[in-house]
Amino acid sequence: MAASRFLEACARRPVDATPVWFMRQAGRYMAEYRALRKRYSILELCERPELAAEVTLQPVRRFGVDAAILFADILLPARPLGLKLDFVRGEGPALSPPIRARRDVERLRDFDPRQGLPYVLEAVRIVRRELAATSGGRVALIGFAGAPFTLASYLVEGGSSGHYFETKRMMYQDPKTWRALMEKLSRVTARYLEAQIEAGAQAVQLFDSWVGALSAADYRRFVLPYSRYVLESLRACKVPTIHFGTGTSGFLEEFREAGGDVIGVDWRIPLGRAWKKIGYGRAIQGNLDPVVLACGSGSELRDAVRAVLKEAAGRAGHIFNLGHGILPQTPVENVEAVVGWVRKYGAA
Repeated sequence: MAASRFLEACARRPVDATPVWFMRQAGRYMAEYRALRKRYSILELCERPELAAEVTLQPVRRFGVDAAILFADILLPARPLGLKLDFVRGEGPALSPPIRARRDVERLRDFDPRQGLPYVLEAVRIVRRELAATSGGRVALIGFAGAPFTLASYLVEGGSSGHYFETKRMMYQDPKTWRALMEKLSRVTARYLEAQIEAGAQAVQLFDSWVGALSAADYRRFVLPYSRYVLESLRACKVPTIHFGTGTSGFLEEFREAGGDVIGVDWRIPLGRAWKKIGYGRAIQGNLDPVVLACGSGSELRDAVRAVLKEAAGRAGHIFNLGHGILPQTPVENVEAVVGWVRKYGAA
């Protein structure tokens, strides 16, 4: 089987070209995805393994990226935990009842993902078989889960939030309940990712999408131990782990301390500076601004891609990606162009 550029870069080994994939590379910016969404809800796409696999593979076929990331939602564990999950048009996810007190935490089920989320694991198996048949091992499959803090924030707030008021109130005013919640979510998340690896995921990404709402001190006290637990639990699985967060520029050293073979960074800090703070003993993933991908003209976008690659300085261990997910307004042609430019200008 062919070597995977992506997996080699995760291990900081030299590759023939910088690997590239995109967070949210399967989604609304693609006509193929929109066609399916006319027929199925997000939850239906996630819960039917053949559909989740199809959505996962659409960008691989279209762009020739170096990795596929499983199509799922970070909130899928909420349902086997015992919460109701809906996606409200124009508002996003809604979870009920919100977790606000110790009794709410105690009601959350400590579930086995093989029973609670079997459709996710079946989608992993389908995608692995398809990638083995079509790419001969060149394209790797990434599984993922929401990190304990980001998942906890959704559960406490009952959905998305601007200030995370209820989340922080629990942290500051009821730290014992916060600890109990984070311990339970850490166990669930670790088992969920282990099950994805068992089903065939060749790497996993821990998404801490909302952790930038915290100070460095609060991250160290209220979050770091739980993310570390998840990432340390996966060491025995012997697959690369990617630890991604946004708004982490102010505490990259602490974020690195929590773990991960690859550290994902957003666009708010130059990639070279971020890598120096993280340390060259870790691979790095990033960090084009998603708005630049969506709005940049041809020459501007090309120059932005080259700037990211220049920041990486040809050092082994760089995986080209965005600083967050592809926006729905992004032209498909821009994504195609970026893949081509990474191939042309990336380290060889």
